[in-house]
Amino acid sequence: MSDWDDIRYFLAVARGGSVRAAAKSLGVNHATVLRRIAQLEERLGALMFEKLPAGYRLTAAGEEVLELAKQMEASSHRLETRVLGRDQSVRGLLRVTLAPPLATHLLMPDLADFARLHPDIEMEILSSGDLANLTNREADVAIRVVYDRKNLPLNLHGLKGPEVFGGVYMSRDRLAAWRAGASDPIRWIVISIHGIPDWASAGEVGAAEVPFRTTDAEAQIVAARQGIGMTTLPCFIGDADPLLVSVPGTDLHMYGTLWLLTHGETRKTKRVRLFTEFLSRRLAAYAPLLAGLSVSRD
Repeated sequence: MSDWDDIRYFLAVARGGSVRAAAKSLGVNHATVLRRIAQLEERLGALMFEKLPAGYRLTAAGEEVLELAKQMEASSHRLETRVLGRDQSVRGLLRVTLAPPLATHLLMPDLADFARLHPDIEMEILSSGDLANLTNREADVAIRVVYDRKNLPLNLHGLKGPEVFGGVYMSRDRLAAWRAGASDPIRWIVISIHGIPDWASAGEVGAAEVPFRTTDAEAQIVAARQGIGMTTLPCFIGDADPLLVSVPGTDLHMYGTLWLLTHGETRKTKRVRLFTEFLSRRLAAYAPLLAGLSVSRD
């Protein structure tokens, strides 16, 4: 017999009576269905369908393949049901992808709490600036800040979380020195190729034209603590750091909305369901901190 994936396309055409109906039921385009049917016919050495004005009709060879295809489909469904049922146990690997600042400055205590609650779940935290591909099973859950929900892939299931805001911060001591009349220049601290943001240049504290560049968020934060100058940070980092303070005269800006994203059957497994429900509750409690409402900005 042939590849089960090709058989799925064959069954869809046989049941729908046309390539268009098959493409619609499978969520693919017309050309993909034609290509997969051609692959199947080449592999089996026989035509599966006659093309008629009213649609596609099975050939004698296609009728024979149809019975075997139905058996394959039933076997596949039984296998999926058995595997999914076994996966309801609260054990196994759970891979979570998120940006490093979210992991190190906000959610690690919560990830630790979840690990303690479920000691049989092996957790893998993919803390990286690169976006792991959920469709390719590179991760089970993604925690992402999304500016426009229209950019969310349609094949992902999303749980919407709080909005995330950022502000402009500098060392508390450096601000005190500036207020006391210190003359040494206050630089903008930026990551890599980014420049000084236009919306943040109208604050009370003047900045030198020469920026101070870093390659990552941790170095950026440490540079701000050292009093080199001011920088933009998420409120959940800047407001929670006792060495930093919001720069007078600057406004908050929105980064986007936090989403918990899962894919297809993966989201039905018990460990993924438990994790997304647990973290969704924790994120809701962080809403004031994420929105920059947890401190006074006088």
